[in-house]
Amino acid sequence: MIPRIHRQGSKTLGLLNYLYGKGTHEEHIDPHLVASFDGMAPDPGRDPSVTKEDLQHLLDQPLALLEPDQRPDEHVWHCSVRAAPDDPILSDEQWGDIARRVVAATGIDPSDGAGCRWAAVRHADDHIHIIATLVREDGRRPDHHRSGKRAQAECRLIEKELGLHQVSPGDGTAAKRTTSAERHKAEREGRQQPARDELRETVRRAVAGATSEGEFFDRLAAAGLLIRKRAAPSGDLLGYKVALPDNRNGDKEPVFYAGSTLSPDLSLPRIRKRFTVDTPNRGTDAPFAEAPNGPATARRRTATAAWQAVLVIDNGEDGRVAARISAAGEILDALAKTSAAHTRTELRQAAAVFERATRSHVRAEHGHDRALRQAARDLIYSGPALGRGEDGATTAMAIDMLFFLVTAAAHWHAKKEHAQQAAAARQAAEHLRTAYRAAADVPLSVLYQRGRRLSQPLRHKQAAHLRAAVPELAEQILAEPGWHALAATLADTESAGHDPATLLTEAAERRELGTADSISDVLVWRLRRIADLPADATTMPDHTPYAAKRSRRAVPPAPSRDNRSSQTR
Repeated sequence: MIPRIHRQGSKTLGLLNYLYGKGTHEEHIDPHLVASFDGMAPDPGRDPSVTKEDLQHLLDQPLALLEPDQRPDEHVWHCSVRAAPDDPILSDEQWGDIARRVVAATGIDPSDGAGCRWAAVRHADDHIHIIATLVREDGRRPDHHRSGKRAQAECRLIEKELGLHQVSPGDGTAAKRTTSAERHKAEREGRQQPARDELRETVRRAVAGATSEGEFFDRLAAAGLLIRKRAAPSGDLLGYKVALPDNRNGDKEPVFYAGSTLSPDLSLPRIRKRFTVDTPNRGTDAPFAEAPNGPATARRRTATAAWQAVLVIDNGEDGRVAARISAAGEILDALAKTSAAHTRTELRQAAAVFERATRSHVRAEHGHDRALRQAARDLIYSGPALGRGEDGATTAMAIDMLFFLVTAAAHWHAKKEHAQQAAAARQAAEHLRTAYRAAADVPLSVLYQRGRRLSQPLRHKQAAHLRAAVPELAEQILAEPGWHALAATLADTESAGHDPATLLTEAAERRELGTADSISDVLVWRLRRIADLPADATTMPDHTPYAAKRSRRAVPPAPSRDNRSSQTR
């Protein structure tokens, strides 16, 4: 249940006209009162003999009794309270009780007999609006300081008592939400998302891996945004605003948004801090590494950087952990921008929801996030990836490692009692899980077939390596359908000159392995990354002298990702 305190106004009748009107898209249904300050206020929605002016005069009577010079310029207080989409439809009586509790908690009508006059209007199943005049019956102004936080606290109690969806408490670091006007405008113009959200996503992608203000602004321009910079008299740049070329106001002028209004960490001063790379072994002028040769190499580097960051998040200092979580958001933005169509939607959604997890009151110590920011830069400058071959397989490898990174971020936020950030990270992990399934289906099917074609002695040999390296998990792994893909990978590592048992031991020592439903999937990608094996096994020869002959025989098809163990951790 989300309460929202709207900007104070000066026209009671204007707000009543909206509340009792049809709405911008005729979405208002049966507007009527569910509660009021005295329980007897006239209802122009249900009583034909009553007008909205009658209700306005009643609410504004305490204001009218004041001398003109004593009346506040903005006397209209407006609060909306909205239920979650999965909440049951509440009755008018329940909404009326909610309204009374909210006005009492916020100081509008604290039940002292002299509170403000107010009314609660319902014109939809899932929310109400409360309008109040900010003059008490005794002529004084109400104590409604921090009414937003007080309303939030009361709604948390209401959720528990009524068994409603429990919203995670905020900490003031969330990005500003789109307004209803912005959403309605997007619907009228046929936009997929409101301009604010589109700009926020575009600016985030421009930040990903950028190393200077010049590069950042060049990326914004390349993305087609209009840019307005704000400079001091000295010429020093103070801030910036961006706009979509086709998003215009009533005067046909572009609607600009300051970076800080898109998200707190997109202000120019906060962005500049990401460009600082003063680590113990590098000066602030140390250049980033050259971009990789192609998308596959960039994704391998991403997997390595993500896994190294997981270990830091487990045991690192808070400031360094916060920096790596912030940089993980840059990687998700870059990966979503450069991945193939069959994974792009889920990756974009993962990046969008994880954005909330990248900010908390823990101050990020930028500079310690260099490897992750370099990985984001590699992804951007290596260009779009194909959905097949080594590009597609290394995408699955990168998503697999990023899943663990995002999960580690969720655990860290939960330990710090960052409820919204932890919830956002968990939601992002679900999107990554879905993206992983799409990316890993083909490359793991190839490995499965290779494993089925291994000779029995070679398969037994790989099983022995497994039992020696991870005796406590060996039988579980051998029973998984994914064991065939892992057996083929172990044979590949041996052919490449590695000791499979040693690599298995190293891979199995990493965190989270015991929580994976498909341990073999996890080990496949860890081994192929550690041993620097091609992620796409179609380029590798089989491990039997009769591979060509056997490949012509009928081999049972690889099970689908729905039937084979998948990345469900």
